[in-house]
Amino acid sequence: MSRIQKLHNRAMDLAEQADLAKLRGDSVVQQDLLRQAFELEYQAAQQVAQLEGAEPTRSILHRSAASLAIACENFTTAEQLIIEALTGNPPANIAEELKDLFMQLNLPHYLERRGVHLREDELQRLVG
Repeated sequence: MSRIQKLHNRAMDLAEQADLAKLRGDSVVQQDLLRQAFELEYQAAQQVAQLEGAEPTRSILHRSAASLAIACENFTTAEQLIIEALTGNPPANIAEELKDLFMQLNLPHYLERRGVHLREDELQRLVG
């Protein structure tokens, strides 16, 4: 198994453990596990970023790292990962998911700057 695959698998294990911590109501452990998962997935994404012919793995890892970055409230890094993924040649379905993530990340701020205030449930319907 490649180093990239090992990093990804470990990140996904940690993300799953974070989900379990959330179900137990342990937000401190959940956030720590999410941070660890993000760091590993980010490493995997960076290692595959420059490999020729690495799609769809490249864009999938970037999307996953971006999702984890959002969960860790690391919004700037999430946006950078999404942009990096879209500058490659992602498959259409992955590109759409990346665009959805970008919208989820940026729409609330865009609306706020325009003076539009939505309840959380209304916003979730827009971006969810």
